[in-house]
Amino acid sequence: MSSGLGTGTADPLKVRMPGGAAARRQRLARAALPAISLVLVIAAIWWFNPRAISYLGFNLMLNLAVPVALATVAQMCVMATNELDLSIGAFVGFSACVTATYMPGEPALAALILAGGVVAYMAAAAIIHWRNVPSIVVTLGLSFVWGGLALIIRPTPGGAAPDFLKAIMGLKTPFVPLPVILAVILALGTHLLLMRSSYGAVLRGVGGNARAVDRAGWSILKAKMAMFALAAIFGILAGMALVGVSSSADANMAGGYTLLSIAGAVIGGAEFVGGRISPIGAVIGALVLQLASSALNFFQVPFLPGGRIPQEWQVGAQGVFLIAILAARALIGRSEK
Repeated sequence: MSSGLGTGTADPLKVRMPGGAAARRQRLARAALPAISLVLVIAAIWWFNPRAISYLGFNLMLNLAVPVALATVAQMCVMATNELDLSIGAFVGFSACVTATYMPGEPALAALILAGGVVAYMAAAAIIHWRNVPSIVVTLGLSFVWGGLALIIRPTPGGAAPDFLKAIMGLKTPFVPLPVILAVILALGTHLLLMRSSYGAVLRGVGGNARAVDRAGWSILKAKMAMFALAAIFGILAGMALVGVSSSADANMAGGYTLLSIAGAVIGGAEFVGGRISPIGAVIGALVLQLASSALNFFQVPFLPGGRIPQEWQVGAQGVFLIAILAARALIGRSEK
């Protein structure tokens, strides 16, 4: 009838509880990283130019944040299945060209073409699953397809935004800038869809534990096709939002969105394996990248011409933020171990 004290036998509850608490702390710290990075970027902008932290300032700095956030969510959907989409930038450009060229005068034709893009994404998912072809190979090939089609549709920049897109993207909302409101709606909507719904758990399970999903009677193929279809829908919305902001289209206007979408999803907490994603974090990651590039416009560097950091360095700033957040995530994991 020994209590186990002094004999090397510990209470099982006391052994397990610290581990559970540590896991909770780790999850909380990882989830807080995107928000912390957003606060730091905003604080840096305020330090160099307090007037930028205003309704007009955020409206200007986040002008292109909505298309980037939509493309990031599209990439996140593909990453949830342990795959990677190297064609999302070209697809956003293709969607923008279709929107600016056909939607003002022939909306039915535009809808039909864009629906074909969704079907093509679903077919790509089926090929990846059936033939076990690496997704980077399939989507890289698709990127050339989307780029070529965009050039055929719009060989030169031009076109026009439909009236409803101009009205939506040009809306002047009270108190809070429209890009912030749309980002919140996007984050909460995708969170409810993928993180709170029963089928969302199945979709995420394909990347986390495909064998368990299959044993439960769900089709892995259908789940992957559904996630790729979601990615295509968000890519189409990104192209439409881009046209609504710029009022025209160009086949190469979203060329950098592929890398931006991957970086935004990773900053937001997504993993390349394991099906781990965070819709809210992905949207915050997109905002961080957009604000990080805008923040360079406020920095004064005396030894540079004009005292301003060149526009070409914005990509470098986004890369620095990505590396810093990945390093912080690695430190969190090591400290918990």
